[in-house]
Parts: sequence; structure tokens; C-alpha cells
Amino acid sequence: MASMITKLPGIITKAAHNYYHPLIRQGSIVPLYHMFAFVGVTMYTVNYTSYGYGRIQHKHQVEKAAKKEYWDKRGGEPDHH
Repeated sequence: MASMITKLPGIITKAAHNYYHPLIRQGSIVPLYHMFAFVGVTMYTVNYTSYGYGRIQHKHQVEKAAKKEYWDKRGGEPDHH
């Protein structure tokens, strides 16, 4: 198992080269689109995990406290479900 893990980067690199090299040589736009998608997903994931998640959780806590205060002043929560 350990030998497979150490060989995995080489296997991935070789597979990517075998797939993309002919496309790049032909002047295909596909590698560029794949790179755009990879960079976009990576940037979104890093941004969300490093900054967004904490900000969103804080926003939800503030909204929850505000709703509790609002409904405490008005006599209970509404019954819609």
C-alpha cells in the first residue's frame, strides 16, 4: 500500500501528460477550460474554508440572536410549520 501511495503522483503526472499533450499539440481549447475549472474550484474551496465558513457561521449566530430578541418582544414565534 505504501508503495502505491509513493507511486501515485508519478502515475497521475504520466496520465495527465498522456491525455493533455496531444490536445495541446493540436491547439485544442479543452486544456484551458479544464485549467479554468480546476483553478476556480480550488480558489472557491480555499476561500470558503479559510474565510467564508467562519463569516457565515457568525452571520447565522447574529441572525439567530436577533430573531430571538424580535420574537421575545412580540410574544413568541409564529406557527408556520
